[in-house]
Amino acid sequence: MNIEPVTFEKAEVQKLLSAASGDSLLLYLYIKSGNPLETAPEALGLSDTRLECAAATLRQLGLWQERQTAPMYGERPNYTEQDVLRAVGSDNGFHSLLGEVQRRLGRTLTTEELKILLGLVRYLGLPEDVICVLVTYCIDRARQKGNPRNPSLRAIEKEGYAWAERGIDTLPAAAAFIHSQNLYFSRLGQLQRMLQIRGRSLTAAEEKYARAWLEMGFEEDALQLAYERTCLNTGGLNWAYMNKILLRWKDAGYITAEDVQKGDRKPGASGSNGQRQLDADEIAAIKKMLQED
Repeated sequence: MNIEPVTFEKAEVQKLLSAASGDSLLLYLYIKSGNPLETAPEALGLSDTRLECAAATLRQLGLWQERQTAPMYGERPNYTEQDVLRAVGSDNGFHSLLGEVQRRLGRTLTTEELKILLGLVRYLGLPEDVICVLVTYCIDRARQKGNPRNPSLRAIEKEGYAWAERGIDTLPAAAAFIHSQNLYFSRLGQLQRMLQIRGRSLTAAEEKYARAWLEMGFEEDALQLAYERTCLNTGGLNWAYMNKILLRWKDAGYITAEDVQKGDRKPGASGSNGQRQLDADEIAAIKKMLQED
């Protein structure tokens, strides 16, 4: 019997390893090999809960293309005060949710905020336990950004729409998402320290660059090398310049510093003394300096 080989890109492997989830790796290998999802539980010996967690992790890694259609932010129905009163008085689940959300936020919700909470349940269809996790997640993110105040219901609603768009509507899916976000913010913090940025948060534009680099699957040593070359050629951190370097490496399939160094030692790329030739960015920088002189 002939078995077709299965190939993986380095970025795929790095994402799978970063998730530290054996079930997710096993499921991805199974699906990547052309096996149907329906036979995965029996073939892999995974319970429905473990399979759901594994699939949710793959979605957060961008390795699972399944997406649910979610309503656009701001389209929530115009609930009335009577709608809210009826929900509080007759819906035990909503009444319990209200008490828990108020406890976590440390205050009583206004009528307008109650309408937002009702929309999360009835319009987005998020279960009460998932909404509680959503509220805690938003509080934790506010603290990580240095904000001592709890988030508003409007901010929580916006994040709720993002969760609905990603199909995060179960506790396993929420847990997988939060795990992936914790890994991302941990790597983002490491990158920020490597770039010598201290005492402040990244701007929106800076974080856009940083997120793209991390999602490309670069290892820390490759990012460090790109940063050093950027500083050498421009005199400091230049986000656009460093981005060009990394995009060029990505196109060449380099995700580690070793990949870059091997690429620099291709035939014809080294002199007789073993030293590598300058790359295009370095040559351009030297020409610019000579012109300024």
